[in-house]
Amino acid sequence: MRRIAGEGELVRIFVGEGDRFRGQPLHQAMVLLAREMGLAGATGLRGVEGFGAHSVVHTARILRLSEDLPMVIEVVEMPDRLAKFVEPVEAMLDEVNCGGLITVERARIVRYQPERSRSPR
Repeated sequence: MRRIAGEGELVRIFVGEGDRFRGQPLHQAMVLLAREMGLAGATGLRGVEGFGAHSVVHTARILRLSEDLPMVIEVVEMPDRLAKFVEPVEAMLDEVNCGGLITVERARIVRYQPERSRSPR
């Protein structure tokens, strides 16, 4: 693993929990793509409530349980590497035809490094 620090970027991808890409959850496919591309890391976050372009509210409230909660995939990386990730993500969204939102913003990376090996006790 490599260390990174300095001016990077954060990409956020908003999709639905029920969106699927070639037989697997879309959010999982995106996290796995980031791993295959050797990016620093990716996190999939499950939202408790939200709405998108169609203004349909999806919620985890017990009285209105949804099986299509919002999912957010976040990746922080250096800009050149992140740009190469966004292209196939857009193609995934096009193939699935599920809508979605992608945002990119600047992020100052203060620390990213692998865990140091621990000595056996």
